[in-house]
Amino acid sequence: MSRFTAVPRLSPAQAPFALNETRVRCKHATAVLCGVLLSPLVHADDHAGHAEELSPTVITAIAPSSPLTVVTNPKEPRQPVPASDGGDYLKTIPGFALVRNGGTNGDPVLRGMFGSRLNILTNGSMMLGACPGRMDAPTSYISPETYDQLTVIKGPQTVLYGPGASAGTILFDREPENFGELGTRVNASVLAGSHGRFDKVVDAAAGGSLGYVRVIGNTAHSDDYRDGNNDIVASRYDKWNGDIAVGWTPDADTLIELTAGKGDGEARYAGRGMDGSQFLRESLGLRFEKSNLSDVLEKLEAQVYYNYADHVMDNYTLRTPSGTGMMAGPMASNVDRRTLGARVKATWRWADIQLITGLDAQTNEHRQRSAMGIDTYKDLPYTKDADFHNYGVFSELTWYAADRDRLITGARVDRASARDYRQRIGSGMMSRPNPTVDDTRADTLPSGFVRYEHDLADSPTTLYAGLGHAQRFPDYWELFSANSGPVGSVNAFDSIKPEKTTQLDFGVNYKSAALEAWASGYIGQVRDYILFDYTPGMMGTTSRAENIDARIMGGELGAAYRLTDHWKADATLAYAWGKNSSDGKALPQMPPLDARFGLTYSEDNWSAGALWRVVAAQNRIDQNKGNVVGKDYDKSSGFGVFSLNGAYRINQHWKVSTGVDNLFGKAYAEHLNLAGNAGFGYPANDPQAINEPGRTLWTKVDMSF
Repeated sequence: MSRFTAVPRLSPAQAPFALNETRVRCKHATAVLCGVLLSPLVHADDHAGHAEELSPTVITAIAPSSPLTVVTNPKEPRQPVPASDGGDYLKTIPGFALVRNGGTNGDPVLRGMFGSRLNILTNGSMMLGACPGRMDAPTSYISPETYDQLTVIKGPQTVLYGPGASAGTILFDREPENFGELGTRVNASVLAGSHGRFDKVVDAAAGGSLGYVRVIGNTAHSDDYRDGNNDIVASRYDKWNGDIAVGWTPDADTLIELTAGKGDGEARYAGRGMDGSQFLRESLGLRFEKSNLSDVLEKLEAQVYYNYADHVMDNYTLRTPSGTGMMAGPMASNVDRRTLGARVKATWRWADIQLITGLDAQTNEHRQRSAMGIDTYKDLPYTKDADFHNYGVFSELTWYAADRDRLITGARVDRASARDYRQRIGSGMMSRPNPTVDDTRADTLPSGFVRYEHDLADSPTTLYAGLGHAQRFPDYWELFSANSGPVGSVNAFDSIKPEKTTQLDFGVNYKSAALEAWASGYIGQVRDYILFDYTPGMMGTTSRAENIDARIMGGELGAAYRLTDHWKADATLAYAWGKNSSDGKALPQMPPLDARFGLTYSEDNWSAGALWRVVAAQNRIDQNKGNVVGKDYDKSSGFGVFSLNGAYRINQHWKVSTGVDNLFGKAYAEHLNLAGNAGFGYPANDPQAINEPGRTLWTKVDMSF
């Protein structure tokens, strides 16, 4: 069932805890949304009888809670049932797609934009993967159900959460506990399904007025799935995570929280020559929040964080080496990345103005080692190949010009740098001395936006338009993963320019008793867009990074209509278009037109629903062009997938939902997809997309005390 929720507007005086209006409305929307089978947090007040009883539903669509902002509770069951990583969860939100490569750890794409064009933060910190081919994308370290709130801000329409973010900002957050008196709470869930799917989550907390302790643990498992043709697709994975948070709240306006976490896993990839045999994560964080400091200084926030990714790829742990070709025998590569960051942010409030100012900093170091043979890499030392630094200052202002008018504007300046430590570049017979060894490159990059929002006087309608500009420093993958840089250059590190995106976002949100509808569109120009060009050869495929100019446009729209007291219909549509204006070709790796139609019946403590997803063919491609993960290798066919779900609330503590995805066992593949690897029987010289799972049954049980 779709949950499209109207959020009342708040005056500046009504806005609690020094949050801007967008944030307040996001929190309110989440509170309304959170009753789907599992309440996200049940505090002491809830046990006192204040918990809101909501009918069970399964989420199939999400409406914006404010202009360009989507907020949802990732604990809610939804269809199709997402995998255990953040990317697969994001693809259920209109506008998102995924570069698929099997069962888990795909790379998220928003409006056709990929990689560090998306700022992805967990509890305000950035977790960066280490694999040169993004086998461990940042979202592969995120278990969505262990977070309380997911926020997506589309376009370059905020400057608060770090540099870049030309396509959007994604926030996975855990809210601080709030026990008014001594108490405990426990939330848990178990999900079982086809292909050996079995996930378990436990989220428990205890505390009182002076503080709390929260412990979260999860495991996730799936075997290789079968596609609609009943063929086995190499996709098995196992994951686990454990996190703890200790908070001290000496008074109602102060929070000091220490967090720590660790996780690991393994995953088999039908679309790669190696599998991921280790996804080790270590995280530490400390944050401080102080509210109501003075009449104008509403809130002061500070945090430091440390994230470490230690990733191993090999061709022998989860598969048997092919015995032929360049990867005939066992081999492994071990890469790691340490990220240290900090931020300070202050929120100021005057009569009709809110100002958020601050600064942030981040440094990260990348190392690698590799060897032929089983586990022989463990005897080798790590070799540092790169480090990055970024220092930024930002300011974002909201002016409540009138009861129905708001002007939001922001600006930030970043100083970004990278150093190349590689003694040699390339591998094997292609290895050569690195002409940029020990070189450092640096840029000063400005970004900003302005957005106007207006509520119509005689209609429950909000109109908005915003113009944003973001300059993005090339990331590790763009500077170090490509075999070469632009034609005639020394290498990619020396020659790839920062990317500059200017984009106009506009839209409308409407809400009445029976109908809620929304539409958002964008049109943009990207100067020095960073593109990968792949060239097949006798020694394998080589990649070249280059700068081009591009034009982009598209949008998303949705509606939910209450047919009767029990029946509700909803629909969403998402489209992205891009053109390489430097050579007149299509911009590669663009998802096709994607539509979803839902129908739900709900009564008392149960509901039943249907979801029909229809995807058009994608004929606009640029063969052998793409990004560091994927490339356009063929046009794709359209498809339609039909799914059913049901949910029942047994009592206030127990809820169950069940569903069947791809009811008719359709054999289909997503357009954004890696070609199947020859080691798993796919044709070596004829790229073939990896099919999605066939008919999949699942059941989820949630418990809350």
